[in-house]
Amino acid sequence: MYGNQPNYITVDQLRIGLYVHLDLGWMAHSFLFSNFKIKNDEQIADIRKLGLKTLRYDPLRSDCDPLPQATQPTAVRPPEADRPEAEQGVPSAAQQASAETPPIAKETQQFHAKRLRELHQAIHECEKSFVSAATTVRHSTRNLLTQPKEVLHEVGKLITGMVDSVITESDVVLHLMSGKNIGEEHYIHSLNVTVLSLTLAKSLDMTAEDAEHLGLAAIFHDIGKAEIPDRVLRKTDPLTMAEQFLLEQHAEIGARMARECGMQDWVANIILQHHECMDGSGYPRRLKEAQIDPPARLIGIINMYDNLCNPLNPADAMTPYEALSYMFATQRNKFDASMLKLLIKSLGVYPPGSIVYLSTGVHGIVVSVNPRKPLRPFVMLHMPEIPQENPMMVDLSEQTDITISKCLRLNQLPKDAFDYLNPSKRITYFFNKDKPAAPD
Repeated sequence: MYGNQPNYITVDQLRIGLYVHLDLGWMAHSFLFSNFKIKNDEQIADIRKLGLKTLRYDPLRSDCDPLPQATQPTAVRPPEADRPEAEQGVPSAAQQASAETPPIAKETQQFHAKRLRELHQAIHECEKSFVSAATTVRHSTRNLLTQPKEVLHEVGKLITGMVDSVITESDVVLHLMSGKNIGEEHYIHSLNVTVLSLTLAKSLDMTAEDAEHLGLAAIFHDIGKAEIPDRVLRKTDPLTMAEQFLLEQHAEIGARMARECGMQDWVANIILQHHECMDGSGYPRRLKEAQIDPPARLIGIINMYDNLCNPLNPADAMTPYEALSYMFATQRNKFDASMLKLLIKSLGVYPPGSIVYLSTGVHGIVVSVNPRKPLRPFVMLHMPEIPQENPMMVDLSEQTDITISKCLRLNQLPKDAFDYLNPSKRITYFFNKDKPAAPD
C-alpha cells in the first residue's frame, strides 16, 4: 500500500533494486544500516539468513516492484501494533530473529567494532596532540617578546614534530576536533592556519626545511595584533575607516616583531604579505601576483578559509563546504588559482565539519579526511539507536556503495540530528598518520 501505511513483503519477494527496512537492532544483522537498497544477490542471501519471514519495503525509494508472491504465500504478518488484539503478545518474526544474533551478524559486528575502535582511538590521540600543541602556541604567543629565544626553541620543536608527521608520512588524516577544551583565543586560529598550511605544503611537495619556515610564519602570522587595541580586534560591527587602517597595520607590525625576535627575513616577509591579494586589493602594500611570495599566498588562502569558518560573530559562520564554495565562486581572483584548487583537492569537496546527507537517507558530519582520498571521508552518523557517546562512524573509502547526496547548512539539519551530532561552534583541525586500510 502506498502512502503512510507500511508495505510488507515476504523474503521470497526480494529482488535487486528494492529499498528494504530491517526491523531489527543494528547489532542483530550484518549490514551497516537497517534500511538500504538491495544491490546484489549476496545481500538477498544475507537477509534470508536473518530468519525473517516478512519485512518492510519502500515503494517510492525502490527501483522495481517486489517479485510476485508464490501460489501459497507465507502470510504477511504486520508488527504488533497493527495486529488484531487477539494476536498481540505473540512474538513477531523480527523479535524472534533478534533474540539470537545470527553467525553472519556476529562476524560483521566484530569487524564494525574493530573499525569503530580504530577511528575513535585515532581521533582521541589527535585531540590530545591538538591540546598539547594549543598549549605551546598559547604560551609562545604570550611570551614571544619577553623570552624570544626560549619561545622560538619551543615552537621550533613543535613545528619539527608537525612537519615530520605531515611531510614525511605517506598518508595523513585530517581530523575535526570535537570542540571540547578549546578556547576562543586567537591562538586557536594560528594553530588552525598552521595545520592547514602544512597539509597544503605536503600537496605541494615542499621540502621539510621550507615547511618548517612556513609553519613558523603560520603560527606567528598574526603576532602584530598584540599591538592593536581589543576594541578593534573584537568588534563584530563593520569597522570605521580609521579602525580598518589601524587593523591593517598588524601585518607590518608583525614583520617588524619577527625580525626583532630573531626570525629570518624569509619568515618575516610571509607575515608581512599574508593579507596581500593577487588582484592588488590586499594590504599593507597592495602587492599583485608575482610581487607576493608564494608561501604568503598559501597562508593568505588558509587565513581566509579559517576566518570564514570561525568569524568573530558565530552567527556569520559558514560550514567548511560553504566556505570553500564561497571562496571559489566569488573570491578566486584574490588568490593564487592553483593553490586554491589544491586546497579544495586536499580538503576534499566535503572538508571536516561539513554537514552531509547520505544516499542511505542518514544525516552525518564529516569528521576526518585523507587528502589522498578526499571524496571518500569518514562520516559520523545520526543513528539514534547507537549511544551518542560512542557514535557510529563510517569510512566511505571502504563503504563504496554509500555516497554523499548533498551538503547542508547547519539550519537545514533536523533538530534531532543536530542534538545528536552536536556540531562544534568552532571548526578546528589536527592530523595524524592514516591507519592501514581494512581488508575487503
